[in-house]
Amino acid sequence: MIGLIISIFLLNFLAFKTNKRLTANQIVHIWVFTIAFQQTFDLMIEFKYNGYWYFDKEIDWKGLLPHTVLIPPVNVMFLNWYPFRTKIIKQFTYILIWEVVFLVYETVTLLPEPWGYFNYGWWRLQYAAVINPILLLILLGYYKWVCKLEKKAISR
Repeated sequence: MIGLIISIFLLNFLAFKTNKRLTANQIVHIWVFTIAFQQTFDLMIEFKYNGYWYFDKEIDWKGLLPHTVLIPPVNVMFLNWYPFRTKIIKQFTYILIWEVVFLVYETVTLLPEPWGYFNYGWWRLQYAAVINPILLLILLGYYKWVCKLEKKAISR
């Protein structure tokens, strides 16, 4: 639990202190999208198939923390610093760097409590390595859609 609380405070602080690009509207969209998308994914992998879980296999209040306030600020930072108007190789490298950070962080979360809070069933780090870039591309697509909607709303 200590590792989770430190992560939540640190990631939220960094996300809001370093944000230079995202509007409040975009942050709210990304936050809600992240929670909904993660809840949907975790509902299947965590609760239906017991692939992984936070703290223990049961649904509990402390398990809400990683679902609601841990991942959204990470997505805000990812989008805030994303090199949109650069060559594809730089964008690919950016995603690769985030992937390495994600995998290192996930490894740390597997430590025993009080530092760790994540547990594997049949899930493995290799699965995360494959799926994380896909999730980041979905996030990018969603963000670009929100930006288009904002432009359309402003032009009216």
